[in-house]
Amino acid sequence: MRYTTAGESHGPALITVVSDVPHGLELDKTAIDLELARRQRGYGRGGRMAIESDAVTVLSGVRFGRTIGSPVTLLIENRDAANWSAIMDPWGSDEGVEPVTAPRPGHADLPGCQRTGARDVRDILERASARETAARVAAGAIAKALLAEFGVVVRSWVEAIGPASTGPRVPDAVAPDVVEASDVRCPDAAVSQDMRSAIDAARDVGESLGGVFVVVAEGLVPGLGGYAQAHERLDARLAAAVVSIPAVKGVEFGDGFACATRPGSEVHDEIVLDATGVLRRATNRAGGLEGGMTNGEPVLVRAAMKPIPTLMRPLSTIDLATGEVADAARERSDVCAVPAAAVVAEAEVALVLADAYQDLFGGGCVEDMRTAYESYTARIAW
Repeated sequence: MRYTTAGESHGPALITVVSDVPHGLELDKTAIDLELARRQRGYGRGGRMAIESDAVTVLSGVRFGRTIGSPVTLLIENRDAANWSAIMDPWGSDEGVEPVTAPRPGHADLPGCQRTGARDVRDILERASARETAARVAAGAIAKALLAEFGVVVRSWVEAIGPASTGPRVPDAVAPDVVEASDVRCPDAAVSQDMRSAIDAARDVGESLGGVFVVVAEGLVPGLGGYAQAHERLDARLAAAVVSIPAVKGVEFGDGFACATRPGSEVHDEIVLDATGVLRRATNRAGGLEGGMTNGEPVLVRAAMKPIPTLMRPLSTIDLATGEVADAARERSDVCAVPAAAVVAEAEVALVLADAYQDLFGGGCVEDMRTAYESYTARIAW
């Protein structure tokens, strides 16, 4: 299962085409729209989210609520496009339209112009905008539906925003309903308030804030991924998917970088038989991944997101038209989008895992996948 997206931030719509979706997968439009709504929420979001109310329109691949084995095409309308029709007109003239020539430090603006030869930064920023991630979340909702067929749940929470942090927590200590009720997606009420205060302080001085979020996938079978070839390794695929999210600058699994400071006896997870006779790990420092494969424990991904590069108190840049020092361009933006990025990361993780399930159990038909899954789980039972 793979996706391709199209559309600009202020264009008419975003589109995602999800290919290799198996036949017979039940989908729920309400569930997809709920995922889109979760991405839009969050303390620190900007004015754009007050305009948009994302909902999906299915253009292909679904009939009577079930996939039919062809690519699934999903469309998300950009309501704000009506306010940008002259600036984004596909066939009009650029006469009278002021170009953006002050690239923002930390954004795709300058390297995008250098790569393409564009004279107007808007040619780059419209597509590089994180608005595109709405299309990814819609695709991820299909992946989540497939994973649910096999008892897999993908969820997330925010561990830190700016200086406010809960510190690392194990999934069992994080209640999903508490996270979903929090406007910063934090499982701790006191830390949630600290996060909101940090966002308020940043907004007051024209700053932006980053943070750390965690994605966990529970209910996975061992053996997803592969050890024989680099491209098969699931940790590599997951890392690439999460780092593809705008502003994500670092990823670790389980205890990650902390493992570098410990001896091996305090890093590796001992193998045990649980009360039901199933092979498990006594701990989950590896984050559910060993040798490029799942080991049956929850997959735990932690990611660091940098502050959004659009600042209301802009940094210095060079105007591409004049060569003079200038203030960086300002687009309407968020102060903090870490809670939203966590939801996008859920989608990316779900898409990689759904693809891994298809690699292991076949991907043409949900019924055949289920038969293969049952045979596999029966074989590996200790």
